[in-house]
Amino acid sequence: MSIRRRRPPRGRRVIPLEVDGDELGDRILGALLGRAAGCILGIPCEGMSKEDIAAAARRMGRPYPLDEYWPADPKGAEGHELHYGITPREKFLKPNIEYIGADDDLAYTILGLLILEQYGLDFTSQDVGAAWLKYLPLACTAEAVALENLRQGLQPPETALVDNPHGEWIGAAIRADAWGYVAPGLPQAAAELAWRDARVSHIGEGIYGEMFWAAVIAGAIAHAEVGKALSVGLGEIPRDCELAGLINRTLAWYEEGREWEQTVQQIYEACAGMHPVHVINNAALTVAGLLYGAGDFERTITLTVSAGLDTDCTGATAGSVAGAILGAKRLPAKWTEPLGERMETYLRGCEQGLSVKDVAVRFTRLAVEALDRWQR
Repeated sequence: MSIRRRRPPRGRRVIPLEVDGDELGDRILGALLGRAAGCILGIPCEGMSKEDIAAAARRMGRPYPLDEYWPADPKGAEGHELHYGITPREKFLKPNIEYIGADDDLAYTILGLLILEQYGLDFTSQDVGAAWLKYLPLACTAEAVALENLRQGLQPPETALVDNPHGEWIGAAIRADAWGYVAPGLPQAAAELAWRDARVSHIGEGIYGEMFWAAVIAGAIAHAEVGKALSVGLGEIPRDCELAGLINRTLAWYEEGREWEQTVQQIYEACAGMHPVHVINNAALTVAGLLYGAGDFERTITLTVSAGLDTDCTGATAGSVAGAILGAKRLPAKWTEPLGERMETYLRGCEQGLSVKDVAVRFTRLAVEALDRWQR
């Protein structure tokens, strides 16, 4: 049965977008800055449990949940170690942040932009594969397998199926943002773009994760409210999938009035035995951060990262959603000023770095074109 036939029957497929061009651009810039801030907060503690994060914060005399970028490395790693071969690890710590360092959670957003600019809104999964071969020098988990399969001459969706044990991990979900940025108020379109991208490397729940977050971001830009944006995202994935099931349970725990710590513990228990970079557990922790953050940017990203697991991914996604809701002008300077104006990336042809504002302008231009096309 097709994904669309399995969706909730009353999902919001199109949402009136009541913002002008300047406001749209500000929300897309806010999403990018929010993504970067959440990612940088989460990089030093990536893969740590909530207990280990709490212990590291206590050692530094810092509160838990966190309330700032890490002042020192919670893993005790050497600062000169290079993250993705480019950015010294120390550049993700509060005293040393000067720009947005390289990370796959940011690289795939830029890659989505390049795909849209090169192939247009009608890009295919095969176009995505061609872009990977052109721009990606390296990848992780499911993407690494798919990239090698592409190099061996396979085409999507076979690239996601051959020798790939990671097809329902979080990798596709971190690639969702570009599709939400260019389809503001158009969650069905955002989910469709995400599906074309996700099937290069993922299957099942892994695909649903990217579709969900793309639709959430498309809804966040239009609705500017967390609960409505999450509802929009659930409207674009199968109502009977495991991802939707746990997200709905997380929403129920929140609505019952449970404390954040209780809901996080419930998620851990529900996902006992699940790999720490699976899409389902990390998505639920991100949803919890967004719900209990209640529209407050700092609280959203710090709660999300403090919950542990794949924290650069979850922090980035939570920051993107919150940033899309608030817009760049309303983001706290505490979190955005340290980022500067430049972002590093390991994508081929972009090694010199990119201007964050320029990236936002390029996404906004594409979004205006998409709105003109799909809302005629």
